[in-house]
Amino acid sequence: MDRRKGLVTMGGNPVTLLGKEIKVGDIGPDFTVLKNDLTPFSLKDAGDKIKIISVVPSIDTGVCELQTINFNEAATELGEDVLILTISVDLPFAQKRFCGAKGIDRVITLSDHKDLSFGLNYGFVMEENRLLARGVIILDRDNTVRYVEYVKEVTTHPDYDKALEIVKKLI
Repeated sequence: MDRRKGLVTMGGNPVTLLGKEIKVGDIGPDFTVLKNDLTPFSLKDAGDKIKIISVVPSIDTGVCELQTINFNEAATELGEDVLILTISVDLPFAQKRFCGAKGIDRVITLSDHKDLSFGLNYGFVMEENRLLARGVIILDRDNTVRYVEYVKEVTTHPDYDKALEIVKKLI
């Protein structure tokens, strides 16, 4: 298994990322996570839409909450050809409760808590705490990676503008 130290920090401390680092031009590997009703969801289930994969450590924290809300709001202007997935290791029950409380209705929240399938396949698992590092991945209709950001400091926001600019060019 690939291990990368120092690419990302959490609270200023370097963490070790497990899994393969994804790069622009790669084909996004398949993964299996859980939907809020505990049924499996894989990349194949996203079909041929443009995908924004918003990766967060825990949906119940401030930056993760705002990241999810920002992408939920952006979904309105992006239209039906774009699917926004927020993936964390939170339990599906917590994700469902969060979405209900915050009015999140355009983003699909998915849990990687069971197997870390997404996190390991995309290189986002922080070994020290078994959470996912923060980031954004854009996949085109053929699942080719068009943008990837491993946010350097997990407690800060991703570059929303740059990610959305890439998506708008793909629509």
